[in-house]
Amino acid sequence: MHYRIVLSAALMAFAVSFARAEGIEPGLWKITSRTQTGGVIGPPHQSSKCVTADEARDVPAAFSPIPRTVNSECAPIERQFDGHKLTWRLVCQGQLNMQLDGEFNFDTPRHYTGTVRSKAVMMGQTMVDSQETMEAQWVSACQPQEKGE
Repeated sequence: MHYRIVLSAALMAFAVSFARAEGIEPGLWKITSRTQTGGVIGPPHQSSKCVTADEARDVPAAFSPIPRTVNSECAPIERQFDGHKLTWRLVCQGQLNMQLDGEFNFDTPRHYTGTVRSKAVMMGQTMVDSQETMEAQWVSACQPQEKGE
């Protein structure tokens, strides 16, 4: 059960993070994602995220997973970023062997697409083998939050 928590935490770290890439704008973003597992593509899932100016500064850090594993060691994340395209790979070995590969294309200041491939093996058995694709569109400036939110 820990492997699901670890993998979910790693995937959520990148999914809710956003950054500024050659003009990616802070603001409210709508994200549509689909997950493919075992050749079956799930229904689209929509979410939104308000990206602050502070979050819109470091693309490689904001769009990469944060390794949080139990009983596994993760190698340093491999990343390449040219200002418009970010690719990364995270490999962890131990009780759970996991590999996450991501690619994000920031094609305009208000649009990007991404793909994350996830594979996790425990005791020789594949626990996760999936691919998530996403498309994000800038919607508007963020609305000020009321106190307490």
